[in-house]
Amino acid sequence: MTSETKTYDAIVIGGGPGGYVAAIRLGQLKQKTLVLEKESWGGVCLNWGCIPSKALIAASNFVEKARHAEVMGITVTGVSVDNTKLQAWKNGIVKKLTGGVQQLCKGNGAELMKGTARFVSRDTLEVQTVEGVQRVRATKGIIVATGSTPIEIPGFAYDGKKVVSAKEGVSLDPLPKRLAIIGGGIIGMELGGVYARLGCEVTVVEFLPRVLATMDEDLTMPVVKAMTRSGVKFITNARATGYEAQSDGSLRLSVEVSGQRQTLDTDVVLVAVGMKPVSAGLGLEGIGVALDKRGHLVIDDRCQTNVPGVYAIGDVAGVPYLAHKASKEGEIAAEVVAGHKSARDWRAVPAATFTHPEIASVGLFEHEAKARGLEVTVGKFPFAASGRAMAVLETDGFIKVIAEKTGKDKHDAKIIGVHIVGPEASDLISEAALALEMDAYVEDVGLTIHPHPTLGEAMMEAAKAAIGEAVHIMNR
Repeated sequence: MTSETKTYDAIVIGGGPGGYVAAIRLGQLKQKTLVLEKESWGGVCLNWGCIPSKALIAASNFVEKARHAEVMGITVTGVSVDNTKLQAWKNGIVKKLTGGVQQLCKGNGAELMKGTARFVSRDTLEVQTVEGVQRVRATKGIIVATGSTPIEIPGFAYDGKKVVSAKEGVSLDPLPKRLAIIGGGIIGMELGGVYARLGCEVTVVEFLPRVLATMDEDLTMPVVKAMTRSGVKFITNARATGYEAQSDGSLRLSVEVSGQRQTLDTDVVLVAVGMKPVSAGLGLEGIGVALDKRGHLVIDDRCQTNVPGVYAIGDVAGVPYLAHKASKEGEIAAEVVAGHKSARDWRAVPAATFTHPEIASVGLFEHEAKARGLEVTVGKFPFAASGRAMAVLETDGFIKVIAEKTGKDKHDAKIIGVHIVGPEASDLISEAALALEMDAYVEDVGLTIHPHPTLGEAMMEAAKAAIGEAVHIMNR
């Protein structure tokens, strides 16, 4: 062990989208900062989560559109996928972005160190590096940004080849002929769509009665229909219990469907049942940091734990597990550590699911609003009525605006949720997020001139539909 203890103003444990943003902001605020990363700079998001999966999604969508371009009078022949080149292209994007993260941290004055950290006191860490153990201390605060990792279920230990998690799920090469996905949540549905469009036979096994079960069912129906058209099979009310390796290298998956045993032959099993926080092994118990039942660090609105000087951000600090939420918390924690006033004071965090069509949401779902007993009005505008959507062959889905009635006049309707299933939903949702942050009423969005012809016009029309004033559809 190195006898010298290096001292910093702040230390960040984790170099993902929460940690590296915290380090950059600390540097901007002139704090001497150390960033620790045990594995890959950029974390889950840049290495095998957000970025590589979206690269694969974009490629598979391009393949799908090329195969169906004849409706536009364009005949595309000989469409094929060189998966090795596809993976190389994806990996190139990852390499560029992860290298950029390191340069940004260094450019803002942060020091980078590879190693595994453990608290020995509330302001001091021991870091196991390849050179040995280094002790480091922070005088103002330590920010825990260790993220999350895939959940492993009984009977399906990951081997990285035949039974894989989302980590390996973005790097399947060669492409399997058959792919079974356990879990019909966001990760399972995104990657299921990718591999179906790339030519794999995909089956999704979901424990609940329907996939993407946390969302309003009307949002998920266009996605299920589109994936079914791409050849994806869904088995719901089902529990995968185990598998047996076959002599030809395939796997025979055992599934209980409504209490009845079935088997499913596949080449690869992708387990996508969710993520869990990475909080074990950090020595948190020794310094008294409070954890919830799932292992998240409990934080307040300033991202501080119950132990003074110890902060937490991102997945390890609780749901939702979203990179942009982690980044925002990284900025907040950095500002608090540097002595500035800052807090987690947002109204809602937008979320996007990159299926095809995409789903994006901010605020309350319709079923959540009704469960709270709120008097709501709902406006919908289908992309089938959008000229721009027709022109780009993306007419599946709709925009749904949910508003709470706050007075007797129909215009007294404040937006409390917006949900989009359709083309470019992940980009369109930002307008809705701003509307919620500004306490906008449907009339505010409805009266705002949107450019024509665009997909964004559907937001304006959906807002108007909530008060019976839509122009390009019949009002209810």
